[in-house]
Amino acid sequence: MLRTMYPFWSALTAAVIAQFLKPFFYYMRKRKFRWRYMFSTGGFPSSHSALVAALAMSVGLQEHFSSTLFAVSLALAVIVIYDAANVRFYSGLNIRITRQLVKDVEEELNTVFDNPIYDAKIKDVLGHTWTEVIGGVLLGLAIALLFHFGS
Repeated sequence: MLRTMYPFWSALTAAVIAQFLKPFFYYMRKRKFRWRYMFSTGGFPSSHSALVAALAMSVGLQEHFSSTLFAVSLALAVIVIYDAANVRFYSGLNIRITRQLVKDVEEELNTVFDNPIYDAKIKDVLGHTWTEVIGGVLLGLAIALLFHFGS
């Protein structure tokens, strides 16, 4: 079963390891240890990128790189990686800009917006920088290769 499901297991393992590594890389940068980063989006390495890179590499190694299945998994990987580094990253940036704009308008007009929408808890960091994405891709490729050649 492990052999036939190898692409799934390598992808899942890559994502879990990426999430596990996030608090340690955060500590290396900030000198503060935060376990909660293990369960958060954003940060280094990108677990989304690790998962799809491991999946595509595993499918390519198992089904051959000229297969239709590899083409589909590679297309999925490109979409997810692009989304992680661009769409989701800029959505997070947009959230921060909007919050600052609301704060500036409230201060400038000396008022407080009382609509509950302004109190909504929205996560600032949704996506990844390209460094975080590339780290995830490299991790995913390494995990896929270890699964393939290690078993």
